[in-house]
Order: sequence, then C-alpha cells, then structure tokens
Amino acid sequence: MRVLLKATLDTEKSNEVIRSGRMTDLIKETVDHTKPEAAYFGTIGGRRTALLVFDMQDSSQMPPIGEPFFMELNAEVDVCPIMNGDDLAKGLSQLR
Repeated sequence: MRVLLKATLDTEKSNEVIRSGRMTDLIKETVDHTKPEAAYFGTIGGRRTALLVFDMQDSSQMPPIGEPFFMELNAEVDVCPIMNGDDLAKGLSQLR
C-alpha cells in the first residue's frame, strides 16, 4: 500500500543531530530502508519536515521506519494511506 509518512522534527533535537553530523546518515538510512518513490524535505508550520511516499508491504514495517524519527529526532510522525491518480480512478470506477 502506498503511504505518506510525514515527520515533523523537534527543532532543538534536530539542531543537536545536525551539529553532531548525524543528520545526513539518519536521512540516508531512512531513504535506503523505505525506498520512497518521492522524498521531500522542507518546513511546514515553521518546523523541519520530511515527507516520504513509499510502498508499505505490511504494518509491521511501521516501527523500524518510524522509531528512528521518534528516538533520534523527537519527531511527530504521521503515516497515512494515499493514492495517485491511477489509484483514485481505479477506486472511483468501483463505485458504479
């Protein structure tokens, strides 16, 4: 299932991780692990935010994907199923 992971990073904790030089490795490990079809990094609501779109095969993948954000960055993490245009068209066609 295609999901969107939104990780909103704690500013103080992410500052600490950036200063230590670990941020690049942490993000690379997460991207290597999830193999996202899209990954974006920026600010939302004035806080550092990572947005990853990837295929989650099983809900048991949530801890190894989400916990590094919780443990290393004190992040708020949301994961929700999403659709692209083809998925939406397929779903809507089933309403007839």
